Amino acid sequence: MSRGGGKGLSLKDKLDGNELDLSLCDLNEVPVRELAALPKATVLDLSCNNLISLPSDFCSLMHLVKLDLSKNRLQQLPLDFGRLVNLQHLDLLNNRLVTLPVSFAQLKNLKWLDLKDNPLDPVLAKVAGDCLDEKQCKQAAVKVLQHMKAIQSEQDRQRQRKLQAEREMEKKREAEQRAKEAQERELRKREKAEEKERRRREYDAQKAAKQEMEKKTKKETVQTRKPASSSRPPQPPRHKPSWSRSVLRVLLFVLFCILCTVAACKLTELQRQPLCISVNTLYEDVVAALQNHKTLQNMLQHNSQQ
Repeated sequence: MSRGGGKGLSLKDKLDGNELDLSLCDLNEVPVRELAALPKATVLDLSCNNLISLPSDFCSLMHLVKLDLSKNRLQQLPLDFGRLVNLQHLDLLNNRLVTLPVSFAQLKNLKWLDLKDNPLDPVLAKVAGDCLDEKQCKQAAVKVLQHMKAIQSEQDRQRQRKLQAEREMEKKREAEQRAKEAQERELRKREKAEEKERRRREYDAQKAAKQEMEKKTKKETVQTRKPASSSRPPQPPRHKPSWSRSVLRVLLFVLFCILCTVAACKLTELQRQPLCISVNTLYEDVVAALQNHKTLQNMLQHNSQQ
């Protein structure tokens, strides 16, 4: 293994039991892949190197129990550093750390911690205190874990409040949207009712105008007919034809038909027809009877004069 973290001396050659010492190797990066192949190496010493940061996959080394990162140039730890749940001993002496990731609160098995000689945030520095002996380092681990758990809880509460606020805001927006839609529906309903009322008034007005026009036309027609009827002379009342008048008309019609028949039988070539012969004979008998009757009247009149 070279100083740049490349291949060279095998890590197995540096493994002593469960301890792997990579200190003073002038490392710029951590050989995570090679370390992952050595799950027996639960104690890892990376002190006195040139590490500026740890790769994100470093947190996959969950078999680590003791980790020494002192005297490097680390400016921050990975956000998911709390995945190293089996870690009990952590040495971060003399780095450039200001804060710790919130996931640090998940290191429930951490018993020993050294954060001296780091430009820590004043609150975190006060919580960590000194690590001058075993007791202080153990207290630092307990206090820092409590502090980070408090921060995690506060962040969770803030996240919950933010989520609740977002939900409330979403509900408010939905309520406003529903109110707006209801208002728009009410407006459309009112406009529709107003339009219907306007059309009804127009219909009533047209109907009233039509009725008024019909009344006016009827009045003018009555006024026009009145003078014409008054200027006509009175007509005599019509009498129904009497029964005798009807009989007389029938008799005259029959007499006319008889005269026409006699004339036809006397004056036309039909006189030789059997019907006309009978008619002519009857006619001559009637004439003779009338003449006899007239002679009788004359005789009676003469006798009466004597």
